[in-house]
Amino acid sequence: MRCSFYLVLLCLSFFIACSQIPNPKSPVHNPFRMHNHLINETSPYLLQHAHNPVDWYPWGDEALAKAKKENKLLLVSIGYSACHWCHVMEHESFEDDSVASVMNAHFVCIKVDREERPDIDQVYMTAVQLIKGQGGWPLNCFALHDGRPVYGGTYFPKQQWLQVLKSIADVYEKEPEKALEYAAQLTKGIHESEIIKTKQEDSVFTASVLKTMYENWSRRFDNKEGGPAKAPKFPLPNNYQFLLRYAHFTNDKNLLAHVNLTLQKMAFGGIYDQPGGGFARYSTDELWKVPHFEKMLYDNAQLVSLYSEAYQATHIPLYKETVEQTLEFIEREMLSDEGAFYSALDADSEGEEGKFYVWTKEELKQVLGGDFDLLADYYNINNRGLWEHEHYILLRNSDDETFAQKHHISLDELKHKVDYTRKKLLEARNKRIRPGLDDKQLTSWNALMLKGYVDAYRVFGNAAYLKIALSNASFIINKQKRPDGGLWHNHKKGKSNINGFLEDYSFTIEAFIALYEATFDEQWLFQAKDLTDYVIKYFYNPENGMFFFNSSLDSALIARKTETMDNVIPASNSSLAKGLFYLGHYFAHKDYLNMSRQMLLNVKKDMPAYGSGYSNWAILMLHHISPFYEIAIAGEQAEEKRKELEEHYLPNKILSGSKAESRLPLLENKHVPGLTMIYVCRDNSCKLPVSNVKDAILQMK
Repeated sequence: MRCSFYLVLLCLSFFIACSQIPNPKSPVHNPFRMHNHLINETSPYLLQHAHNPVDWYPWGDEALAKAKKENKLLLVSIGYSACHWCHVMEHESFEDDSVASVMNAHFVCIKVDREERPDIDQVYMTAVQLIKGQGGWPLNCFALHDGRPVYGGTYFPKQQWLQVLKSIADVYEKEPEKALEYAAQLTKGIHESEIIKTKQEDSVFTASVLKTMYENWSRRFDNKEGGPAKAPKFPLPNNYQFLLRYAHFTNDKNLLAHVNLTLQKMAFGGIYDQPGGGFARYSTDELWKVPHFEKMLYDNAQLVSLYSEAYQATHIPLYKETVEQTLEFIEREMLSDEGAFYSALDADSEGEEGKFYVWTKEELKQVLGGDFDLLADYYNINNRGLWEHEHYILLRNSDDETFAQKHHISLDELKHKVDYTRKKLLEARNKRIRPGLDDKQLTSWNALMLKGYVDAYRVFGNAAYLKIALSNASFIINKQKRPDGGLWHNHKKGKSNINGFLEDYSFTIEAFIALYEATFDEQWLFQAKDLTDYVIKYFYNPENGMFFFNSSLDSALIARKTETMDNVIPASNSSLAKGLFYLGHYFAHKDYLNMSRQMLLNVKKDMPAYGSGYSNWAILMLHHISPFYEIAIAGEQAEEKRKELEEHYLPNKILSGSKAESRLPLLENKHVPGLTMIYVCRDNSCKLPVSNVKDAILQMK
């Protein structure tokens, strides 16, 4: 069957390459119409296309019904507002009247913001990956009126796009049975990619699984520049969070060195905005030098968590500076008046990728004045930093201590000059035309950033971080939580919409658990539990113990996807499995623990071969194969003891605490009037309580 499927795809490719191009019978585009059906949408990406001559529709019943009535194929085009190649294809093709006339004549054209509708993106991305072996954005997929895909790809240059359009139209007009055959085969492939069976055999978790996974993975490490031995390089924060923890538990100094190398190279590289703070989405080269200049909330959120944890483990000053500067960027450019976080900054400004972020030598001389020579060396205004068209990307080679010694100045003097320079560069840069801001607020990404602020607060103790975290948590509860207990996915201009996806719940659950650990305010723990119970009701698949990405309340797509592989953000199932594990311990809830265990068992066999795709699952497995501690602090000084505990790197634990009596299972009957006691427990069995943190740490060794 597999061979016949690929033969079908080969035949379709032949038709696209060789079929005759039909002339449009009657172009639909009216040159006097100033906008299309996207004009009333709130998505910045959809609004970017609202004045294209293409007669775009948003995804919905109207577009699907039109395709059925007119016997046309759907053309589903998916992207996001900060996507550079999405802009390129728009300018080349979607703004061109001649291209639009072909699209409008033969297809019902649908634009999808992949960040608003990740469920739709998952379906058609899978189809394109089956066809092409890889995917990306813009994603363009042709489908029958019922949504079953026929053919697809990513970016197409204008002439190739015209050929694809006309060839697909020709196949559908002259040999519609072939289109039906392609759709049947592709849809079958999509469904087969989702088969997850409940695993019962070999139900024990052992260190050998992670050992094999790490050994296979480490062969692909770049031990010179950090990260993977390939380009492009993505930060993939969850990968390095696992590797940091694995190095800790195995006392692997070589692995710790690789993690530190990677984090330092990223923070020194062009992927990091040296004057402004914050990370770009990925590096196009192996040196972390040339970024794809878009800045995504989800990357920066997770990197704040990662660098905070890495500082807690190593106390390397660079990591603290990176967190502080990144959060300055978030507060300056990504925080709304409602306490919510915006989604992204575009890669392009004035039609050029990276123009906002790069510098000519003359510009830098004017800004830096007498300090130019020193800071030109600091930021590599030389062949190393040279990019294109005589522009430079600011990047670093070494830590401040080494650089100060090289130039025979004190560390304090260097830091003063660098801080002053960053301010001057920002002032100059802010006079430029800014990249576009995607100002929609997604619950899932906000939850990641909320957790980033909580993690930074727990490590660095900055009360301003907790204030912002609490404000964002209130936004989620007051704006994104519905009366029925579910979550909205999207928010913009006071309006919340789109029924929440599994990632909205799983990331919010993890963020609220972390917020409880930082404050000992039990409302956040109970909010997390309520969301978990809602998810079990509307997302759970009893056939395999996993959770669907869509709620059972949603309108059905051609496939109900189950997200299991970690990527630039953790898979929603791996995130939820961790949430179930933590809540199972907090509430002594065996069903939660059993669900979490079954989910991990289901992916266990896949983990050794592809560590990068299962790193969040691997963190959960560490909880099973290493001692996992439940630390309860009861008494008036609970907060002080919590802060003292946070000075130690203890990644295999949960914290609970209360100044008074609590009904939480971990705290019940542990309050002793006039004393503050620390209980170190495993599986609800506690050692003798102690009154100081040092003794508690000794009980965990």
